[in-house]
Amino acid sequence: MPRYPETSAGTHKRSPAMSRAHQQHRASAAAHYYRSRRVPERLEEALTDIYHRGPDDVYGHLSCYFAAFSDPPVISDVRGRKVLDGAGKTTLEAEISCTVQTVNKRVCAATVPMDAEPAPEVAGETQRQESVETAIRWIQESIGPALKGMEPGNQSTIDQLLRDYFKVMKQEDKEQEAENERAPSTPVSLPSPAPSPPSSKKKMSGKGKKAAALEKPLPPAEPPEVTTRGALAVAAVSLAVAKSSAALQGLPLYSHIAALKQQQPSSELMIPTPLISLLSCGKSSPGKLNLMKEILLIPRPGMTMAQSLDLAICLQTQIQKQLEAQSKGGQSVTRMVSMLGCLVVACERLEQPLELNKGRYEIISGVWKSPDEMVDLYVDVVNKHPAIVALLDPFRKEDREQWEALGKAVGSKCYLIADVASRSGSAPTCSGPILRLTNETTVTDLLEAVQPMEEAKRLTIFGCSPEECVEESVVDLAVGLGVRFVSLGGLLRGERAAKYNRLLAIEEELTRTGTLGLRGEFEFSALENDTNILNSQDSI
Repeated sequence: MPRYPETSAGTHKRSPAMSRAHQQHRASAAAHYYRSRRVPERLEEALTDIYHRGPDDVYGHLSCYFAAFSDPPVISDVRGRKVLDGAGKTTLEAEISCTVQTVNKRVCAATVPMDAEPAPEVAGETQRQESVETAIRWIQESIGPALKGMEPGNQSTIDQLLRDYFKVMKQEDKEQEAENERAPSTPVSLPSPAPSPPSSKKKMSGKGKKAAALEKPLPPAEPPEVTTRGALAVAAVSLAVAKSSAALQGLPLYSHIAALKQQQPSSELMIPTPLISLLSCGKSSPGKLNLMKEILLIPRPGMTMAQSLDLAICLQTQIQKQLEAQSKGGQSVTRMVSMLGCLVVACERLEQPLELNKGRYEIISGVWKSPDEMVDLYVDVVNKHPAIVALLDPFRKEDREQWEALGKAVGSKCYLIADVASRSGSAPTCSGPILRLTNETTVTDLLEAVQPMEEAKRLTIFGCSPEECVEESVVDLAVGLGVRFVSLGGLLRGERAAKYNRLLAIEEELTRTGTLGLRGEFEFSALENDTNILNSQDSI
């Protein structure tokens, strides 16, 4: 093969003097570069440390030593994708990737269930798909680029950015809806209704009219709060950022959340008391009574998580045996499981679910009571059954006078918990609302909601959504936030059983490290309407 001259275009030979000068210049620049970054000093410290420690893996020790001086990890990419929740319906997963020691790596992902107002099945699934697709577009086009280069540990800063972005998108959504309403629409002629037949009922006497006139009018139902399409991106990204920060620090998520809450590492954490769903009944069940939608087991103070679950399993087994013994042919009833992970049964006694119709609550099929009469009924039930220590959504949110009256009557021995009644607008007078991480709620929102409630000695409760996903982070959030109760549903669905297993694992970890605190007795207090505290939960 022929050899070509090395003096091709653009090249030339350096003289020995020029080469030495060039090398000296590079050596001087390199020395300045390393000295300005204290590399010789760090090397000397590392070698001295290795000599004194004498590790077997010298290079592994060097790697760990210098990792402490590297730049903090920063977010390099945020992605959103469709996944399925525990009911097989579409929801959102947010994934965080970070640049860690000059290497881009996937850190973790977070899935948040959708907590929307009930809708017809087909329309509801269509709206769900649109909302998830909008959330993915938000993440890809705006949220991801905005978070690129930020440190995952700056939770409050990132959450504020997410809040501000959501406000802008919500306003745009409202303006778009207003524009659609102003758009001209083609009138549709409807057929005139058929004339109603003359009533065969006798006219009411004047006495009856007077009685009807004296009946207290009910406040109209408040319109449900419309969920902004794409709002799920806020909660999913906020949780994914918190999980990423915890993972990069080598901490469990509950420790990281507790540190965010207390602004320092926590020396003691307590396991929240679980509200374990045993039975689901009411209008959705074939029974006659409707006074309670759900029967919950609340373990006594002082019981460990393992003891609480053993008790729940024992009760659940006995219930199943009795139901199977009463069923025809002894067929299994375990197939009748609600979305909450508990058995669906027929109820034939007074202690069961609520439905409001025509201004009255139907406590038994065909038996109706006004909200004022329901107050007396609840007081009677609680007095007869001292084991009842909590009532969940005893009234509509609009029955504020009855919430307040019931709180004054039984608040000293029974908690009044608002779930559905606290999801939109201000909550009624209650012991406390159930907090959730969903839609536009951020981790910082939860931290800011819990603190004033604790200062006012209000009841703190964290819960799952009715359609829950396999994400276990809700348990870490409950422990880190330090709430009194956690509502996870029953034990008969995999996504809910996984959360109880996570509670067991956290209790074991805290016991092993000596940081497990003990819960005291239930503390009840007279309920007063504190508007400032209740209104602070509106977005949660």
